Amino acid sequence: MIEVKTVDKADERRDFPRGHIEALHLTGLDFAVATFEPGWRWTDSLRPIAGTETCQVHHNGFMVQGRMRVKMDDDGTETEVGPGDVFVAPPGHDAWVVGDEPVILYDFAGQMAVDYAKH
Repeated sequence: MIEVKTVDKADERRDFPRGHIEALHLTGLDFAVATFEPGWRWTDSLRPIAGTETCQVHHNGFMVQGRMRVKMDDDGTETEVGPGDVFVAPPGHDAWVVGDEPVILYDFAGQMAVDYAKH
């Protein structure tokens, strides 16, 4: 059986300081649309919710809009992700919005849609 859902009618929305995610749950795929406003940083907005020092979620993403910087815990490597970029970010990172434009990204990993930013 085929399943089709639209991002305009997410199954759930989770709000947090300076951002939110909208999650869609399908058989075999949990999909999230994340929106982060200028000034958003994981360690400021989500550390209190997650209870970890940095993000421990694996992300398979596609950047739709805006720019985001990501810094890995293990070796301090930093990279910037922008519109049109496909990225993989393993657990153990911090991330923040760069510039004045909101970030919109699609996350296909599933874990973001399942338990990211749940209180």
